[in-house]
Amino acid sequence: MCVQVKKITTKKVSDSVVEQMEEMIKSGTFQAGEKLPSVRELCEMFGVGRSAVRDAITTLKGKGAVDVKQGEGTYILEFDSTRLFNNQLLLPRPRDISELFQVRKLLEPGITEMAANNRTEADLNLMEKILTNQATKGWEADYLLHTAIARAAGNEIIIQLLQFISTTMKNAMIDFHNYIEKNPDIAHMIEKQHAGIYQSIKLGMSQKAKQMMMEHLNFVEKALLKSHVFEQSSSR
Repeated sequence: MCVQVKKITTKKVSDSVVEQMEEMIKSGTFQAGEKLPSVRELCEMFGVGRSAVRDAITTLKGKGAVDVKQGEGTYILEFDSTRLFNNQLLLPRPRDISELFQVRKLLEPGITEMAANNRTEADLNLMEKILTNQATKGWEADYLLHTAIARAAGNEIIIQLLQFISTTMKNAMIDFHNYIEKNPDIAHMIEKQHAGIYQSIKLGMSQKAKQMMMEHLNFVEKALLKSHVFEQSSSR
């Protein structure tokens, strides 16, 4: 394998190796799924010792950039934006929910606007199928619909970000859906909002879809924070 690299001369040696390897991954010199050269070959490539290469690989593994398979070697992993977040919240506090909804309100109205412009017939069919089951599927249908809208926008990183947020909020949202089952007015309003968002996406009304998603998120946030979900969660 012939690769142009700079020899390591300054800094902590392993840190310099990490920086160069990250650059090579970003540039495509090392491709996702590809096996890295052996430790010996990497030593020769960078002009460093084995300990520096091993430390660098350990650091890259910790960052989620590579996977070390015992007896096989080290492989480059696909980029996954959820690795950027290491501290997932099992039972979010009200402040956590508010901050997560701030992120959702920054992301999802724009995502919905993109979905209205980019959606395919397959995207619309999936959303319609989810909507027909939302009365009985609760949390699962809610999660699937918002994910389907993100997929219709056509951006994989956006999908991963929403999956992270949804996973973080999961316990609170499950309890919330149990709560709204006993409050049909809230359940009906959420179903109505979901249907309106879908219709706006279907008709390609991007600005209307964006506005309706923002109104929906504002409604759900307020209802969630008033639902006593947090008292229920903390008593487990």
